[in-house]
Amino acid sequence: MTRLRPMTAGDWPDVEAIFAAGIAGGEATFETDTPSWRRFDAGRIREARLVAVDDMDTVLGWAAASPVSTRDAYRGVIEHSVYVAPAHQGRGIGRALLTGLVQSADDAGYWMIQSSIFAENTSSLRLHESAGFRTVGRREKIARSLRGPRAGQWRDTLLVERRSLRNGR
Repeated sequence: MTRLRPMTAGDWPDVEAIFAAGIAGGEATFETDTPSWRRFDAGRIREARLVAVDDMDTVLGWAAASPVSTRDAYRGVIEHSVYVAPAHQGRGIGRALLTGLVQSADDAGYWMIQSSIFAENTSSLRLHESAGFRTVGRREKIARSLRGPRAGQWRDTLLVERRSLRNGR
């Protein structure tokens, strides 16, 4: 059985391995290397940082969010990521993590969650749509991928967002 819990520093080796797999696959991020725990921890808000674990407390996936800006006007806007270990994809773990992240963000008073998703990543786009996100724009040829089978290719990303109904914005 899968359950969600807050991410801790002790989860970092598993979280980093899952992140590295996402980078290597080339369909999740423009990142080329994983950060250190210190850099990851400093850049993510604590209220919306989760891991999905099995009965043995093995990390199967993670979700985290970062502020989009240091400007006070944007204090309620965050950008998120959801990663699931390749061996556990397609089992509802991403949906559970995204649902948990949305709930945590709503509880903490964030009024908008956003993300950029590669246009070809249709499974992530469907997942986000089912969780109440909408596509608000397309950034064409925003950057070249440096990892995965599309390395060297210019990529489009779709900007998705979900506005909190509870926080009245």
